Amino acid sequence: MSAQERGVLPISQHSILVLSSLAYHNFEGVALREDEKPRLVADLGDKNFLMLRNHGLITLADTIQEAFLRMYFFETTCTIQVRAQSGRGDLIPIAPEIIASAGEQVKQARRQSGGALAWPGVLRKLDRLDPSYRD
Repeated sequence: MSAQERGVLPISQHSILVLSSLAYHNFEGVALREDEKPRLVADLGDKNFLMLRNHGLITLADTIQEAFLRMYFFETTCTIQVRAQSGRGDLIPIAPEIIASAGEQVKQARRQSGGALAWPGVLRKLDRLDPSYRD
């Protein structure tokens, strides 16, 4: 996805959540130069999702739980898009007005759930798969 010129497309429920707070940063080589940091911050602005062109994904949040869930949605968005692009038909875009309202819908869901909408389920799954992470 980070190598696709159009980036994230509005084609899935997951994508509208990402698109409501997505920024891009163009590839400048291996991220070791101090002078790139201000450009990264400027490109991110007030967004929570950052796609580093030709490199990868970053999410930002106030808690580990929120950052994890945002990354899950970001990665799922990319997976859905790549799979959809492998088909033969034209993709059906989601209307811009739906994307515009997605940010507020996410905020409302976070307020209602106390920001912990899916985290307990993630922890239960981790406990089943490998509880050693708690050590």
